[in-house]
Amino acid sequence: MDRYRIIASVDKPRGAKGEVVCCPVDGLPLLLQPGMALWIVPPTLRGPRQVEVRSTKDGPRGQQVRLSGIDDLSAAEKIAGRYLLAREADLPGDLLLHDPQALVGLKVVDATLGDLGSISAVMSGPAQDVWEIQGPYGTVLVPAVPEFLVQADDDLITMDLPSGLVEASR
Repeated sequence: MDRYRIIASVDKPRGAKGEVVCCPVDGLPLLLQPGMALWIVPPTLRGPRQVEVRSTKDGPRGQQVRLSGIDDLSAAEKIAGRYLLAREADLPGDLLLHDPQALVGLKVVDATLGDLGSISAVMSGPAQDVWEIQGPYGTVLVPAVPEFLVQADDDLITMDLPSGLVEASR
């Protein structure tokens, strides 16, 4: 059975050809890609319920998006304020690492030190996120960079942290 996830909100119409500005939700990054199948929720009484992303253009406040079946300003206005749902299988495999709500509470282990504790907060930064981990070493701040990641599952993150990083956080 497919699982779905809300990944963006339709902020406002933008252009006479049905373009809309979409913003990510729940701290997610910009995820809309051409060819992606989406569902509009709640659906409009008349109009498409399932759409496909035709094109995207990233901007400072979201993505300018063209969707199939949304071909004019009137259609774009009808979906403003609604959300876009995607199949989880169509989303990037490392989405968990960019989802602050899903990360909080996950256990983190280091390949050398073992149990570090659980993520208690995710701090967004300009270069990368930083995970605050509460556990046997107290509060440890770990940069969320791919170089440290060994494996990420729905219930456990395994990392290989540089020597001294955990001790320096104490």
